[in-house]
Amino acid sequence: MPHVTFIHGLANKPEAQKLYEIWLRALARGDGGLDLAAEGVSSRLVYWADVLYAQPDPDVAAYESTAERSAEEVDASGNPPPPVAANAQEQAFLDAMRANFTRLSDTEIAAAEAAEAAAGAPQPVTAPGATPLERIPLPWWLKKRIMAAQLRDAHHYLFNVEHSPRPGTTYRVQTEIRCRFIDALKAVDSDRHVVVAHSMGTFIAYDCLKRVPGCPPIDALITLGSPLGIDELQDCFKPEWTRIDGYPASHLRDAWVNLFDRLDVVCGADPKIANDFLSAGLKRITDTEVNNSGWWRHSLVKYFGQPALRDNLRRLLDL
Repeated sequence: MPHVTFIHGLANKPEAQKLYEIWLRALARGDGGLDLAAEGVSSRLVYWADVLYAQPDPDVAAYESTAERSAEEVDASGNPPPPVAANAQEQAFLDAMRANFTRLSDTEIAAAEAAEAAAGAPQPVTAPGATPLERIPLPWWLKKRIMAAQLRDAHHYLFNVEHSPRPGTTYRVQTEIRCRFIDALKAVDSDRHVVVAHSMGTFIAYDCLKRVPGCPPIDALITLGSPLGIDELQDCFKPEWTRIDGYPASHLRDAWVNLFDRLDVVCGADPKIANDFLSAGLKRITDTEVNNSGWWRHSLVKYFGQPALRDNLRRLLDL
């Protein structure tokens, strides 16, 4: 029986089973939908939001919505505090990552929020050179939360921060999430195994496949809205990663398909990754552009509705 392992992305999420059901419904919905169970495909979601957030988000319906009016609908749930750098290396990472999101200072962001409140509507920055986040016509109170979630979650994972999401529970973030992902791969008994990763889940999957000894191999990888094109992230995967040989060839037997929307703020700084993860100097990744609707192009529900995603998943599962 073919198998799909899913892994979610940044910010807080509903509890694991509910999020898993949302993903399955999104994949099966509408014309051309792919109902994995009906096709005889087993699946599992690797869930890690509880490593970083105190409790699951109770607003389950928001994660299937495309209304884009609340934090949950734009992957900004959880309201994490800004990360604190422990050293100069971490501070340089945070500064560079922030620069991918916005060129505005905290004072300028506060002024933009005030202008929005006075006008009663978002006032997107459209000046030449504006970053993808600045161009999205969402209110800055939401944009700040998006940026905070991306910076905090990525920082804590990549630098293996010791974190206590709730009293009595402490994790080394990278260590714990790596274990969950690898344990999920080890549990698969299938002749065709595809990993589908969204957002921050894409660099968790890559990190394990490329850098963790003993990680089980998979047949194919699909990444959605991946920030792996960002230089600062790639630098965190050294020395195992190099541009000339960054492809996880020893743990990825077949194809890697990367789907992106150019207006997806999480990957918009550099959405194509084939040139950054070569295999002995050769391209192995297929970058595929899609056009999600609305303001918030990073939505998992929107990626799952794309024919390119469904067609590639059918092909890679040999359906």
